[in-house]
Amino acid sequence: MKIVVLSDSHSALRYMRQCIDAVKPDAVIHLGDLVGDGETMQEEYPALRFYQVAGNCDRYRVAPDFPEILVEKLGGAKIYMTHGHLQGVKLYLDKLILDGQRCGADVILYGHTHEPDCRKLPEGQWLMNPGSAGFGGGTAGVIHINGTEIACSIIRQTDLEGME
Repeated sequence: MKIVVLSDSHSALRYMRQCIDAVKPDAVIHLGDLVGDGETMQEEYPALRFYQVAGNCDRYRVAPDFPEILVEKLGGAKIYMTHGHLQGVKLYLDKLILDGQRCGADVILYGHTHEPDCRKLPEGQWLMNPGSAGFGGGTAGVIHINGTEIACSIIRQTDLEGME
C-alpha cells in the first residue's frame, strides 16, 4: 500500500494534485490547514481513500465534532494522525510521540510547523511531518506499507518530475 501524506496546503492545490498524479497512491492523508483542500482532492479523486484531521486554521471552518486526531489501521500499519497544534509541536515533540506510542502506532504523523521531518524513532515507530504542500515549492510524505515492512520518505517538487 502506498499513501501520500499532505499538510498545511492553505488553498494551494496545485502541488497536492501533482503529488497524487505522480505517486498514484492507494490513499491520501491530509493533516489539516485547510480541510477544504482535502475535501476538494477527495471530490477530484473519488477512487482514493481519504483521511483528514482539522488543523488550527480549520477551527471555524469545520463542524465542532470534526476529528483533530485519527488513529487508523492502513495496510496493516497503525497510523496516528494529528495536525500537531494540540500537542505543541512547534515547541517540542515529546507529547506527540508519547500520544502516538500510547495508542500503539507504527507511524506518527503531524503537520503545523511547515518543516518536513521523517525519521525512525529508537522505539521503532516512524515519525513524519510532510511539511507544507502550500509553501516553499511544496513537500509531501509517502508511506509504503508491505506486510510488516514500513518505509517513509519526504518528496519535493523536483522528486515529482522523475515519477511522472
